Amino acid sequence: QVQLVESGGGLVQAGGSLRLSCSASGRTFRLSAMGWFRQAPGKEREFVAAINWSGGSTYFADSVKGRFTISRDNAKNTVDLQMSSLKPEDTAVYYCAAARLGSGATTSLTKGALDAWGQGTLVTVSS
Repeated sequence: QVQLVESGGGLVQAGGSLRLSCSASGRTFRLSAMGWFRQAPGKEREFVAAINWSGGSTYFADSVKGRFTISRDNAKNTVDLQMSSLKPEDTAVYYCAAARLGSGATTSLTKGALDAWGQGTLVTVSS
């Protein structure tokens, strides 16, 4: 059973930092791009960040570029999202996602080639 489990969400003040982690299990993920999406209250889910299968290429939404970084450890089947200079508008439920097996490019996340989602972790940024 494919499973993605996020952790690390919480309450943080504007300007602060938070690190989200995603632990993957159930199949081989090292050949899949992985990334993060978020959904704010009353809004649609949106793409945040992606990392390719090797970790050598990353891609970010314009809204988080320069503030967020993404990394992965294929030996541990984990992907992390480091968030800095957080703003109230970053408040959302953050979801980890994995592209289909063999879909290793970051574009796999933005083009919908996904086959696994986590349950989400809430990030609240206070002003």
